Amino acid sequence: MNPILLDFPDSFETQRLTIRSPMPGDGAELQAAVAETIDDLRPWMPWADHVPSIEEDEELVRRGRARFLLREDLWLLLFLKGTQTMVGGSGLHRMDWRVRSFEIGYWVRKRFAGQGYITEAVRGITSFAFESLGARRVEVRCDPRNKRSQAVAMRSGLELEATLRNHATRVDGTLSDTMIFALLKE
Repeated sequence: MNPILLDFPDSFETQRLTIRSPMPGDGAELQAAVAETIDDLRPWMPWADHVPSIEEDEELVRRGRARFLLREDLWLLLFLKGTQTMVGGSGLHRMDWRVRSFEIGYWVRKRFAGQGYITEAVRGITSFAFESLGARRVEVRCDPRNKRSQAVAMRSGLELEATLRNHATRVDGTLSDTMIFALLKE
């Protein structure tokens, strides 16, 4: 089946979060969250090379919404439940709809770091992938130097499957290994 024909919710909740597709109007809050967190994001996220303008982020969220509807990428924003306060970003990326395999990426806004929000989000997104999308495999990939990202993957129940050596290029241009954590449908 063509994934564009799949119906599934564009938002869901965990204990403390509303997790949803980007929507028009989210640009200003995204810009504020990235501006607050840019120094923490820069070493790990290639897109964090500068603080975008509100207009650039508004364009980004609208393109993200379109890609979500086309089922090309399922970018998700994390908000404190009942508010428009952005906690961070996540989503299901590098999807293979034939296999039903998805990769979860994530980042947390500086003021919410270390409070368990990303682990909660990854657990919720993993459940969403298996229950709503029929996932057979969910992955998290990270640089071995990113200890916090590794900890989130492990706390979320994913197991280290492999470490690919000299597999990626870091933001600074040096070669990096890639750790692959995965959870399979039971």
